[in-house]
Amino acid sequence: MIRRIITIDEDKCVGCGLCAEACHEGAIGMVNGKAKLLREDYCDGLGDCLPACPVDAISFVEREAPAYDEEAVKKAKMQKEGATLPCGCPGTQSKSLERTEAPVAAAPVSSQLQQWPVQIKLVPVNAPYFDGANLLIAADCTAYAYGNFHQDFIRNRITLIGCPKLDQGDYTEKLTAIISNNNIKSVTVVRMEVPCCGGIEFAAKRAIQASGKFLPWQVVTIGLDGRILEE
Repeated sequence: MIRRIITIDEDKCVGCGLCAEACHEGAIGMVNGKAKLLREDYCDGLGDCLPACPVDAISFVEREAPAYDEEAVKKAKMQKEGATLPCGCPGTQSKSLERTEAPVAAAPVSSQLQQWPVQIKLVPVNAPYFDGANLLIAADCTAYAYGNFHQDFIRNRITLIGCPKLDQGDYTEKLTAIISNNNIKSVTVVRMEVPCCGGIEFAAKRAIQASGKFLPWQVVTIGLDGRILEE
């Protein structure tokens, strides 16, 4: 039958997983860090996922597609209940991490934090500590996953943290204002390997571009086991 159904532009998709969370029917899932329409018969064509996408990667098309199967959707929800969250986001799946006992440190590790507040939404745009700053933009889970976070990332940087999955809205406008209105020397983005962290990486990149400045920048990806996967 010809009906309205969503289509996802993989080139635009940043892998944030917000559309999968917004899709109550479970039609969308994350595959290799990209959103996919996994079940056409689960898509009701109402588009709850459209406003959730921060990069406008989702749109409607009219094409040949299976009819929406409401009974199949209900059955799938019942099967998944209690196993994983309905959004199917890899970042929400429970996992135990095995650790070997580490030796106790000889002395307490000193904090390297140079300013307050650190939340992207709370920090003032024209704070004096931004003058000449090396900026760290980090997903808040990274400091818990990576053991030496203060020494390797916070030290000698001004720190901004956030969670694109839990915070309302997009960070791009705030980060653009900070970079545009201050003498920022460099930008380091630290994210987790889970798809939803793509939102903070994308916002930082777009902010640098929008500022019109040519800054040295890098993205570091931390694995769930605490290893650095990419930099």
